[in-house]
Amino acid sequence: MAEVRRPGAWGEFYRGLSYIPRAGQFLRQHLGLLKYVAIPFLINVLTFSLAVFLGMRFFARIVDRLPQGDAWYFLLLYGLLWVLAILMVAVLVFFTFTVIGNLIAAPFNGLLSERVEILLTGSLPDVPFTLKSVLRDTGRSILVEAKKMLIFVLCMVLLLLFNLLPLVGTFLYAVSTLALTLFFLAWEYLSFVHERKQMDFSRQWRYLMDRKILLLGFATGVLALLAIPFLQLLCIPFAVIAATLLWCEEQAGRRISG
Repeated sequence: MAEVRRPGAWGEFYRGLSYIPRAGQFLRQHLGLLKYVAIPFLINVLTFSLAVFLGMRFFARIVDRLPQGDAWYFLLLYGLLWVLAILMVAVLVFFTFTVIGNLIAAPFNGLLSERVEILLTGSLPDVPFTLKSVLRDTGRSILVEAKKMLIFVLCMVLLLLFNLLPLVGTFLYAVSTLALTLFFLAWEYLSFVHERKQMDFSRQWRYLMDRKILLLGFATGVLALLAIPFLQLLCIPFAVIAATLLWCEEQAGRRISG
């Protein structure tokens, strides 16, 4: 094991970014984890397919009800509306993956996170994952999740005010929403470890704030994987493995190999 040096901001960002490809390498080295990945993968396929089908069907009905004609501007408008529809479906799929997909697959992701931690550290976690413990802590988990979603929604609403600013408003809105999305991604996937450790809302918040640049890199890797067609179906298990690897290395203060 080699000690992790605390690099500058760019070094921390790159280290966070490296966790997603390292998760893929870790999975190749421990093929026994595939049985824990299989069910979340199937859930991802189903939620992805359902989201795309319902989203495109919904927007197709809206677009087809609009006035149409043979003039060039009608064709241009029709094309632009379909582009908008595809973008809206992409947003729908993103939130399906990060919220609904994680919620449905949470027990399996928690189990995957536990097995990864055992392989990394060679010892049982302080709080082993069991379905009984999940049921016992359901109320607390829902409360933490509700607080996260409330913060996310309130921030998104407040960020809309940027659009009222002339010239730079749209740019500020785009940058700030991207930053908020990245923060939400880091929080969402680390929560599988945090919930197993029974960390309350305030402890989770402090953990994130103490590692802003590192987690920015990690979330950028997750977002990049989400943007790759078909590979995005593996995003949730890859991100869970990556987040667990990050947690274990931060706890040990060193880079863990293998």
